[in-house]
Amino acid sequence: MKKACVLTFVFLIACAAFAADSKTVSYKSGDETVQGQLYTPAGKGPFPALIVIHEWWGLNDWVKEQASKLADQGYVTLAVDLYRGKVATTPEMAHEIMRGVPEDRAQRDLHAAFVFLSAQPDVKKDRIGSIGWCMGGGYSLDVALQEPTLAAAVINYGHLATDTEALKKIHAPILGLFGGKDHGIPPEDVKKFGATLDQLGKKIDIKIYDDAGHAFENPSNKDGYRADDAADAWSRTVTFLADSLKK
Repeated sequence: MKKACVLTFVFLIACAAFAADSKTVSYKSGDETVQGQLYTPAGKGPFPALIVIHEWWGLNDWVKEQASKLADQGYVTLAVDLYRGKVATTPEMAHEIMRGVPEDRAQRDLHAAFVFLSAQPDVKKDRIGSIGWCMGGGYSLDVALQEPTLAAAVINYGHLATDTEALKKIHAPILGLFGGKDHGIPPEDVKKFGATLDQLGKKIDIKIYDDAGHAFENPSNKDGYRADDAADAWSRTVTFLADSLKK
């Protein structure tokens, strides 16, 4: 028993040594000052970086956990707060807060996040990507549309752009992860989106999980969470980001 306790203690110390550093940061978005949660990997940089964009719930613990896990993969991660500190606890509240976010303000906040990361001395300026889920998945695509030097974008069941002229602006490789039973983003739309980007010569990788619905990666979605699909999506994300941002 004593040996087991010692081994557990050593394991916890080792985990702490490799844990990402976390702090709240403030930066300018137009005339406003906004906040986000910044995670920095252990070790010596500079590192690639990611803008991490929350679901319609807001910047809650699950999104922060994803940002921390990605930092453990070797990325400086900035979990943005598009809701200015509000976090929803019911779908009705989430819908209300989401509808109250001006589109131009959200776009400005995301650009500000990109500028903030670009200015960090421990960040590789040409290796910044974006990732988001649900509402944040759509915004991850928007970052790719508005930031010509973005190096990668992961869209987890987010809204999709359909205008060919707009999609021509994308230079970053895209990973899209979707549920085949997502009624808000049907597979037909996902396939059309992927085909359009493919025809435009863009780098696009789409995975549709046939038995999954919306938000299948989040365990808080008790009825819709799909553990196996979520694990596969995470594995694909880790591989895609490493190929796009670390090579």
